[in-house]
Amino acid sequence: MNKRVLVAMSGGVDSSLAASLLLKQGFDVEGITMKLSPGVCCDIGSAREVCAHLGISHGVIDMQKEFARSIVHDFVTEYRNGRTPNPCIRCNELIKFQALMKYARTHGFDFLATGHYARIAHDENTGRSLLKKGVDKEKDQSYFLYRMTQEQLGHVLFPLGDHKKEEVRRLAKEQGIPAAERAESQEICFVPDTDYRGFLKENAPDSVRPGEMVMMDGRVVGNHDGIAFFTIGQRRKLGVAAGSRRYVVRIDAGANRVILGEKQDLMTKEAYAADARYCAFDTLRSALEVTVKVRYRSPHVPATIEPAVRKRTRIVFKEPVPGVCPGQAAVFYQGDTVVGGGIIEAP
Repeated sequence: MNKRVLVAMSGGVDSSLAASLLLKQGFDVEGITMKLSPGVCCDIGSAREVCAHLGISHGVIDMQKEFARSIVHDFVTEYRNGRTPNPCIRCNELIKFQALMKYARTHGFDFLATGHYARIAHDENTGRSLLKKGVDKEKDQSYFLYRMTQEQLGHVLFPLGDHKKEEVRRLAKEQGIPAAERAESQEICFVPDTDYRGFLKENAPDSVRPGEMVMMDGRVVGNHDGIAFFTIGQRRKLGVAAGSRRYVVRIDAGANRVILGEKQDLMTKEAYAADARYCAFDTLRSALEVTVKVRYRSPHVPATIEPAVRKRTRIVFKEPVPGVCPGQAAVFYQGDTVVGGGIIEAP
């Protein structure tokens, strides 16, 4: 009997080709689309059309309550507290690879598959499953997946990990997949037009709480509408005339203040990552040389990570780096292997 695979289908080209590739590999494939947020998430109609084209069944699972409680509420809360969250990481952990994985396992599927650009390899020496970068450097999504457990890595398939985006588009066109020409999905699926400020004003009006904008020395240079509308490293739309280019270098939620400074004030030599999780091993027991990404689009920078108390990891950068932002993830790599990661804390 062929292995059964449940494919998480958004209606886009990536998950659509993932289903097609698995079908060609001989798996018994079914598609599932999660209904997450009204009107701005996965395209159920497109996913259904793709499944009909591939000759596989398609189902819909309503996860709106779980998504609102675990992802949207946390997103709003983090911004209220002056932090900058990454909801995609949390969604992968709690919705895709916990809730949807549980659904797949209880319905008799051997694997859950997604259209992520990442790879899974087996380490013969340790017996562990390793999470690795996708071969397409521009599309690699391993950063969003560092919280996956060994159990999950053993029951997940990433069919696109060895492909580049242009190849995915080409193969989809050749196979006549209806989603072949669909545009890329937006960065935050539940925030229309990526306007998170507008989203916060509508969904969390209490986040609009005016306060002071001050320089590093405490000098007041202006006012803001709410700390939720600012992020570390921001230099545009500050609404102040400070004489030279200024950046948001810190957000003081307790005092409801946005602190501005110069570019050198953004530079960080060390940081702490809370709730650290590791893919390559269970526990970090001693200092380890790695490269670190402090945001999804940031470069890999050399650093040493060290164990700390309460599941924290101390990160010591080889050279100071700018824009280390509380709420974002710091993800650790050795070569193309994900070592682990954690959520950046305020100093």
